[in-house]
Amino acid sequence: MPVSHRAATRTRSRTPLRVAVLADSDTRWKWGALTARRLAPGAPRGGPPGRIPGEAVGGDLHLTGYLLRGRATPTARQLGEVGVRADRLSEVTCAQFLAEIERERYDVVVLALVGGAVQAVLHGVRALWPEPAARPVLVTGYVGVVYEKLADGLLLRHGADLVLANSRYDAGRFRAVYEGVGADPDAVTQTALPFLAGAPYEPALSRAHTVVFAVQPSVPDGRADRTYLLQRAARHARLHPGREVLIKLRSRPGEHTTHLEEQPYQRLAERLPGGLPPNCRLVYGNMGEVLDRTDLLVTVSSTAALESLHRGIPTAVLTDLGVREVLGNHHFLGSGCLASWDQLDAGLLPQGDPDWLDDQGVTGTGDPFAAARARLVELLGRGELPAVAPYYTQATAPGYLPGILARHHLAPDGTPLPGSVRQEGDGESRLRRRLRSHLREAARGAYRHGVQRVAPVIRRLGEL
Repeated sequence: MPVSHRAATRTRSRTPLRVAVLADSDTRWKWGALTARRLAPGAPRGGPPGRIPGEAVGGDLHLTGYLLRGRATPTARQLGEVGVRADRLSEVTCAQFLAEIERERYDVVVLALVGGAVQAVLHGVRALWPEPAARPVLVTGYVGVVYEKLADGLLLRHGADLVLANSRYDAGRFRAVYEGVGADPDAVTQTALPFLAGAPYEPALSRAHTVVFAVQPSVPDGRADRTYLLQRAARHARLHPGREVLIKLRSRPGEHTTHLEEQPYQRLAERLPGGLPPNCRLVYGNMGEVLDRTDLLVTVSSTAALESLHRGIPTAVLTDLGVREVLGNHHFLGSGCLASWDQLDAGLLPQGDPDWLDDQGVTGTGDPFAAARARLVELLGRGELPAVAPYYTQATAPGYLPGILARHHLAPDGTPLPGSVRQEGDGESRLRRRLRSHLREAARGAYRHGVQRVAPVIRRLGEL
């Protein structure tokens, strides 16, 4: 049997693993790129304190990044803040990406996307390779805490060769969902969040005690709740003038991340009566670098809590707005971290429960990516892989699947719709390409303005 392109690249000392990562936001790009680096044979098993694990793997990996064109496509500033580089990075549509992976013949494709986009790519790959073939190994998963749409999101990811679970707890839940609908659960593979790293926490000695409030773009989403949280952070700073209170922001107004942000904290801070006290300010930057100087991490339910707990930093998951599924803080039941601003004002420094931390993949011994790496090597060594077999098909979800594929300009059989695979710039002059780019940016700007300025006004008028 002829040697496949994949088998021929397995001589690790000579040829790097060729990986493509498709991401639709800054946070998913971070997860996807770091996951690719952790999966590469020869990747660091954890890295020295203070560095991102898998950030440098020498000649073992050639990483090509693709950003899925959409409302949350990250800006250059957002990508720079994430700090994870690729050998090449470009913006594509779903159909263009499918054309790219057919032409480039990657060994591995990491899908760092929302569930619907993952499903579209899976069906697109099935259309490209409908029979057993030397196709790429398909990897997907979640960027953080999975607290909503568990069944929907998982079934949209079914069909990938590896569905990564960030903890023992998640792995059990994922397999139960697949088994519950009669779908093959073998792709579920336990790992950990790839960006859990950094130096262990040491209390502040030569600097001010620093409290970081890690905000989220959509939790909570209402103006009143977000203003309340901002006011409490400012009040904490006034009660503790010797402390530094940092409000860690995810994006600037006009930028989007994984979720829409209709009420940016920057604008709410401008309207805050009395403004922010001198020892309370808004900050941007890489979360790992912010945690380097953090003595107390406060959040509603951000994945930053897991990064903080991994380092041993006192971490508070707020209960002020209730412990509710819509907020995601119910995920931290049993963690020992649930607390209110009143308790924090009084001096509480919550510590994570060891058993909960271990079950959630936040702490533990050994290499959390060893099983996934071994599974990947086994798949790469097969030469040929079977056709992708998602749970959702025209037989199991005829009223759901076609709409998902159509949103990504794919036909019900997974093939690109006419005109959707035109390569950027084919047959166009430089002026026309530049004009198209400006029009696209203008459309994004109009969309973001509508979400953050017009929609809230219309909503308030509707409540009169």
